[in-house]
Amino acid sequence: MSANSADPSVLLDVVLVKAGRTKIRYEAELLGDDGTRLSVRAPWAGEGVRDFGFVRFEPGDVFTEYYWRDRWYSVKEVRDASGALKGWYCDITRPATLVGTELIVEDLDLDLWRSAGGDDVRRLDEDEFEESGLSERDPEAAAAAVAALDELEAFATVEGGLESLLV
Repeated sequence: MSANSADPSVLLDVVLVKAGRTKIRYEAELLGDDGTRLSVRAPWAGEGVRDFGFVRFEPGDVFTEYYWRDRWYSVKEVRDASGALKGWYCDITRPATLVGTELIVEDLDLDLWRSAGGDDVRRLDEDEFEESGLSERDPEAAAAAVAALDELEAFATVEGGLESLLV
């Protein structure tokens, strides 16, 4: 697959790994790959509705997802079936790797949500991150994860900040 590929016929399997096990695997359309950042689009891959209280992911939602080979996060723009922006869900991960047609991403538990209007920015799952033991097993990775969350939060709290990562 060449850099800058945006052939809509190219499909990837996004493989989200957590604690050494595949958490979810789903097919996504490759939108672009510049050698550092990959972008894909996929429908909501979860079972039924997932209601977080501050946002609902449900059948018909479309995720445009951005993964970096050199950054410790991914950013997912979430739109409903009509195309209305719900917001951005950001996962703190190890840098993504592409092996054949598998885009492999290791989830490090920390997440960030920013609503479409920017009035709701929240850090998520910090308790799960602490309980994961990553700080003891791999202190460098844990420090990179916390720094990535701080970086994303800074982008999320300024108008156009997250969007600037995606252009």
